[in-house]
Amino acid sequence: MTWEIALVFAIIITVIVLFALEVFPMDKIAFCLIGVLVLTGLVSPEEGISGFSNTAVITILCLMILAAALEQNGVISWMANGLKRFKGLPILFLVPLFMLITGSISAFISSTAVVIVFIKIITELSDKHDIPKSKLLLPISYASILGGSCTLMGTSTNLIVNSIYTDRTGERFSFFEFSWMGVLFMLIAIIVVAILVKLLPFDSKEKLVEQYDVDDYIVTIELAPKSKLIGKPLSETFLGVDQNITVLKLTREGSDNVSPNHELTLKAHDRIMLSCDFESLLRLKSNHEFILNPNDAGEGVVTRKEFKDVPEPQSTQNLVLAELMMLPGARFLEMTLKELQAAIGNGAVPLAIKKRKNLRHIRERIYRYNPQLTRLKVGDRVLVEIDKEKIGDFDLYENIAILQEYEAPEIAQSKNRNLTLGILILVVILAATGTFTILTSAIVGCVLLLLSNCIELENVYKRINWQILFLLAGMIPLGVAMHNTGADDWLTDQLLGLITGQRPVFSIGILFLSTMLLSGVVSNNATAIIMTPIAISLASGMQLPAKPFVLSVLFAANYSFFTPVGYQTNALIYSMGLYRFRHFLIIGGAISILLWLLATYLLSLML
Repeated sequence: MTWEIALVFAIIITVIVLFALEVFPMDKIAFCLIGVLVLTGLVSPEEGISGFSNTAVITILCLMILAAALEQNGVISWMANGLKRFKGLPILFLVPLFMLITGSISAFISSTAVVIVFIKIITELSDKHDIPKSKLLLPISYASILGGSCTLMGTSTNLIVNSIYTDRTGERFSFFEFSWMGVLFMLIAIIVVAILVKLLPFDSKEKLVEQYDVDDYIVTIELAPKSKLIGKPLSETFLGVDQNITVLKLTREGSDNVSPNHELTLKAHDRIMLSCDFESLLRLKSNHEFILNPNDAGEGVVTRKEFKDVPEPQSTQNLVLAELMMLPGARFLEMTLKELQAAIGNGAVPLAIKKRKNLRHIRERIYRYNPQLTRLKVGDRVLVEIDKEKIGDFDLYENIAILQEYEAPEIAQSKNRNLTLGILILVVILAATGTFTILTSAIVGCVLLLLSNCIELENVYKRINWQILFLLAGMIPLGVAMHNTGADDWLTDQLLGLITGQRPVFSIGILFLSTMLLSGVVSNNATAIIMTPIAISLASGMQLPAKPFVLSVLFAANYSFFTPVGYQTNALIYSMGLYRFRHFLIIGGAISILLWLLATYLLSLML
């Protein structure tokens, strides 16, 4: 062993320890790694920054833009919301159903984006239909990992492995080349999880009530004069169908109709008081059939003569949504939203009130109109839209707490949603048929998204996970350093010495197990960068085809089920506090062992 090889291994061990202990963020470690490799002369400066121009990294960037557009335009939510109709199924059937759909979507869309959307959907089902979300969240995380391993564009790991494989051998994987194996692994894992789901904990509904001691938002909307809903019964509109919306009162020509009959026909300028959740509120805000009326649904409301006269909303680029809580002594107590807007006077637009829960009268407050619903009480929360630079003005008011502040989301229109979905399908077709490479197909998709205004570059900059890109760009030179110093060949010689005289299936099994164990404590992408060159060298040394060995790394690097830190979706689920480490170790460990044995057998048949 030369000193250069020893130095490379010392750097690798240091990086692994830093990743495992999370001493620094991963992107910082990777960026510092570039400097260390260049300063020690293990790579040239050009090789040190080669990761930023690597085809796999640029492909991943383009796919992130596609995923951002899909999430922003509501494609993922639209695809996943259909699951709500299955809320009545028992957990034994819900778990495999959710896993199958999550895995299918994750084969083409960023697994992290998919899991984030499913977290929202499952949380809503849990709150409204008493479905234990702890029985579903970990399974969907596993399903997203399994689904991402089914296609070449499913995960960044697959693209990294394919890039190294192409650079070293001149060969590459086709889009669906290993899909049959990935689908088989996913189906088996779904069966295992469905059997072991009883080991997952139940989340407590009592704790949820204590933690979120609030009701839905109370808001008033005004039907636009030229709305398509005019003349339709309430029951035929989403206001009467959506379970997340409760109609409290309808005001027409100064007359109030409390809890109106759903067969009541809507007319222009009808003002409707609703109780709804946050997502429904945002849909109403973006719906041109309504005017989100900040005024109270009582006397003094100025009727808008023509919908066309309503001023265009200002750009949402600098707007944020802020949730304010009224504390005892707040100057805005007993005010309506109309009075609140006049009292603030800094351009803030109150959108809705979120009433403090009263367990004794909750049904009465929902189904019977209470004139105090739209007057602020102690503990009530107000959602306001305000310029980001003016959010600090609320600090001047005593006894008001700013609970949350986040950018006002842009609610997708169905036109953009369908167009974005069509662009994704086009990208998949171009890549799957071999018309273009995945990189070219992804670039074409991004260009179409930008030209069609389905996404803006300003939103791209905010939504891209730059940490992953810097991690990949920083780790790729480490693979170059291993090749330059001969560290990969030296390690391969040692492995060959251990498996001399053994059947090839043994070498596949050892490689798969080693990669899977490493990915449990280190990023799956970093694991792939380290292990793929070793797999190729090992196959060359044994004079066997490289493809089965490379596939071993591809699957094993992704299959980090037994710890909550090896894969981003696992870490996301773990951070919610519903699971302990043992849940990942037991259920994930069972899946890992079973897939290790099955994959070893199937891959050995390719030798």
